[in-house]
Amino acid sequence: MKISNIWKHFCTVSKHRYLVMQGCFKMGLYYQGLTHDLSKFSPVEFLAGCKYYQGNRSPNDAQRRAVGYSASWLHHKGRNKHHLEYWIDYAIDNEQGGSGFVLAGMKMPEKYVAEMFADRIAASKVYHKESYTDATALEYYEKGKAHTLMHKETEALLHKMLTVLAEKGEDEAFRFVKYEVLKKGKRNA
Repeated sequence: MKISNIWKHFCTVSKHRYLVMQGCFKMGLYYQGLTHDLSKFSPVEFLAGCKYYQGNRSPNDAQRRAVGYSASWLHHKGRNKHHLEYWIDYAIDNEQGGSGFVLAGMKMPEKYVAEMFADRIAASKVYHKESYTDATALEYYEKGKAHTLMHKETEALLHKMLTVLAEKGEDEAFRFVKYEVLKKGKRNA
């Protein structure tokens, strides 16, 4: 493992966390902003991040290619509720089109969808650098959505957030999430 990769990975994680924190704060999600991705500093995640650091994409992809799975990702997704994979469970009584041993995405609480939204913006900014636009996160999402198990309502909400970002910009997107999604959800609870 290169010493320079330790520093580069630390800087990448720190920049990502800072950007997510900024986004979460804009949406009124202060605790989530402060605690976002702290598991990335655990040994299983941080050491893999340093060993498989690439700079332009997640080290989890490189670990997966090298050993056949990503221990870092398996650890991460099981501890961070802003990842759709945290919410995959067995479908109950055809609720998601199957029953018994059929995996399906469960509906995510809006505050975690909002954090996932901020996470996608931050990851896009960190990895795309100068080529980032407000449409980048939506484009990345649309390329991969056919391969995800996400609850239809969660998928629709995330798509709406990313569309507002692409069409109206970051300030309007964070305003939309704070006042139209999160505040509305509190009124309906």
